[in-house]
Amino acid sequence: MKYRILTAALILALFAGCTSLWMGPGYEKTREGASSSLVDFLYPKGETPPAVDDRLPYLALPLRVGIAFVPSLNSEDISAAEKQDLMEHVADAFRDRDYVQSIEAIPDSYMRSARGVQGMRQVAALYGVDVMALVSYDQISFSGERDSALLYWTIVGALVVKGNTNEVQTMIDTAVFDVETAKLLFRAPGTHHEQRNTTLMDNKQDLRKLRSAGFVAATDNMIVNLDQELETFREEVESGTRAQAEWRPGSGGGGSTALPLLTLLLLVAAGRNADCRRS
Repeated sequence: MKYRILTAALILALFAGCTSLWMGPGYEKTREGASSSLVDFLYPKGETPPAVDDRLPYLALPLRVGIAFVPSLNSEDISAAEKQDLMEHVADAFRDRDYVQSIEAIPDSYMRSARGVQGMRQVAALYGVDVMALVSYDQISFSGERDSALLYWTIVGALVVKGNTNEVQTMIDTAVFDVETAKLLFRAPGTHHEQRNTTLMDNKQDLRKLRSAGFVAATDNMIVNLDQELETFREEVESGTRAQAEWRPGSGGGGSTALPLLTLLLLVAAGRNADCRRS
């Protein structure tokens, strides 16, 4: 009887240590995250935000836009290729808009050495931009075992049975600031959530794929919202409710609405002359 109890205890211990044996030390950490905080970047060490100014920002059109990633809070980070792709998507949303003159992608190295509102202004001055689009992100991943993980006691079970589950929640946020006043002009968030089961052998690879796919899907969602926010921003600038704006001298923007009106007046005048000749 005692022998049977000892054997059962050894089998249970084998079950308990099975995942650690396959996954390696540290698997007990089932929650991981990668993030960058916009608030901590603009107001480091609990710095108090400046008093709110009721005056509307003044924007000289067309705008020169800078796009940058908010520095990460930890070593767990998205790849440089993923960042570059995300920034290209954000830049594409700003392109071909009549009130945008140029777009500058600002390297991470400049942002890591900058902190606070003053740091943002210094980087903006270096690149000669009027507004800054700051991209931040937050991704949390969970990995754990399901009840079917008991079947991992065989090698075949570790290869075939989907006894693990992975879950990834991702958020990408683009916040656009007027550099001079440091006022938030608008923001566009994007989110994605996915959960799926996997085998013990494929767990790590599957989790990496989920994280990468999460950034892509959250970015796509954010771009849709960014397009909508940019259009709303244009309408509110034209109405003077979001900001005061004026076209730069020689930019040609001020004449964009005058030319169609002039053409219409010329057509009306030509029609009247034709009527007079017929009478």
